[in-house]
Amino acid sequence: VAPAPVGLRGATEQVQLRGRVALAPSEGSSSASPVASLALVGVAAAAAGSSAKVQRSRRSRVVRLAAVNYKTVFLFPGQGAQTVGMCKELTDTCPAAKALFDKASDILGYDLLDVCVNGPKEKLDTTAVSQPAIFVASMAAVERFKQDGGSVDDATVAMGLSLGEYSALCFAGALDFEDGVKITKARGEAMQAAADAVQSSMVSVIGLDAEKTEALCKAASEQSGKSVKIANYLCNGNYTVSGDKEACSKLVEIAKPEFKARMAVPLAVAGAFHTDFMAPAVGKLKEALAAANIKAPRIPVVSNVDAEPHGEPASIKDKLARQVTAPVLWEKQMQALVASGQFEK
Repeated sequence: VAPAPVGLRGATEQVQLRGRVALAPSEGSSSASPVASLALVGVAAAAAGSSAKVQRSRRSRVVRLAAVNYKTVFLFPGQGAQTVGMCKELTDTCPAAKALFDKASDILGYDLLDVCVNGPKEKLDTTAVSQPAIFVASMAAVERFKQDGGSVDDATVAMGLSLGEYSALCFAGALDFEDGVKITKARGEAMQAAADAVQSSMVSVIGLDAEKTEALCKAASEQSGKSVKIANYLCNGNYTVSGDKEACSKLVEIAKPEFKARMAVPLAVAGAFHTDFMAPAVGKLKEALAAANIKAPRIPVVSNVDAEPHGEPASIKDKLARQVTAPVLWEKQMQALVASGQFEK
């Protein structure tokens, strides 16, 4: 396993590379246990690199990233990986990382590092605070990676789960750090407000494939008269659903006895992310995106919305606005990397 700049444990997805393992935290996963520090995990696969090309398989409907083009993949975490105490060692030992926190604090109007290190947990866990916190921590980890001798120029593709997509875009040069802080602040506040406006929830469903999970959502919706849908396609057998609180409760009730799920666990999150419940957040997010100077990324950054690499700035803004109400296609993104030929299942 390639060394990470800061330890990361908790909810992960795993893809076996040739001699290496890539880890990506699963936002909204039942196993999102606290992490010692928040960080990206950059993993190198030994393979020749060249300019990126994208191919689409008609049979599998999986976006294919052409073989021998991706030798280093950077994966960035989403909301839910935060824990009180994170980034203390990182900022104590890396001046560039500390400088990013100072810059972010000036933009946010409060001491972000103090909240990360000292809490209180209730404040750090709010969507309004945790989103900029995770973004800044991820970019600070990049600085530590560089300080330790890592080369970001070796990276040939970047991806992030939900909020982590902003970190990936910043890493790839499409988004300035300052704009990233402003956007994640606006996004977090808007999503928090949308969540507070309705009684909604998320549930992690373990042990069912996508088709059965969709059937479970349909049954819970019909029996409760409310809506619940898949929000995060994480990996086969691990999906997060979002919806009305009553529908989520019904889903938990029937998941094991009627659908033979291994687990159905309600998550400690603010609301039903990546569904239409977040529609009220889109307007404020669009305003923040419109004010940002977004550029084409220097390397491919794969979108959660359609599992395809981002293109021009206008398209990036459009997909990021759509992302808050669209399901995260992380499973499809991982399949695309496997299909590239650089990864072993």
